[in-house]
Amino acid sequence: MATEKTTANPLEQFVLLAKTAKGAAAVSLINQVLDAPGVYVFGELLDMPNIQELSSGTHAPYFQVLNLFAYGTYREYKANLAKLPELTVGQLTKLRHLTIVSLATKSKCIPYSVLLEELEIQNVRQLEDLIIEVIYADIIHGKLDQRNQQLEVDYAIGRDIRSDAVPEIITVLQDWCNGCETVLKGIEDQISKANANKEKNNKIRAEIETEVANIKKTLKSTQQSDLDDQMVTDSSLSQSDKPKKTSKSKGLRGSSTTKLWK
Repeated sequence: MATEKTTANPLEQFVLLAKTAKGAAAVSLINQVLDAPGVYVFGELLDMPNIQELSSGTHAPYFQVLNLFAYGTYREYKANLAKLPELTVGQLTKLRHLTIVSLATKSKCIPYSVLLEELEIQNVRQLEDLIIEVIYADIIHGKLDQRNQQLEVDYAIGRDIRSDAVPEIITVLQDWCNGCETVLKGIEDQISKANANKEKNNKIRAEIETEVANIKKTLKSTQQSDLDDQMVTDSSLSQSDKPKKTSKSKGLRGSSTTKLWK
């Protein structure tokens, strides 16, 4: 018997817990979600009222670190260490993963030098191990170009989007739509020209076929007329070649008969 396959959102369970978690319980929930494997988007959790309540007061640093995981990078964390809680090794690794995703959305070829600087990693071996982790986590698709010392990116997941970035995204999408409309109009113009040329060519072809048919008809009529004339000529020649009976021969036969009787 076939079983139905379900694909649950790994963040969903934390969102459900956030409905009742308050204060220290909400802080504990944030730490859990930052450690949880497979959770790389946090916007839905950030929108929960109990989590929003942490934005001010003693627990504000945890709200800020959740924002950092949603929108920020490893370098931003290092620049604000004094304002943020200390992260575990697993949380730091996830933040580095997210940083690679952010870089991958901006460039399809990321030099190792940029990655080493952004992630504050000491050597290429550690960097390549981290990239392999990211690829196996299925948050980017790509390959290591060790010869050219760069990461080639084919695909990267989308990170959370800040609300103040929405107008810019709308503008970009509108420009893209306008570009698509321009391309479509150009294609339609080309189709119209192609159809017009096709109709013109079909008309010319029909005229040529009609002319060829008329020429064939004329040639056939001419050949038939010549054949008829030849037959008449041949018939006349045949009539003129037939031998004629003369009266002289009859006379000769008659004289012989007479002579014999005599």
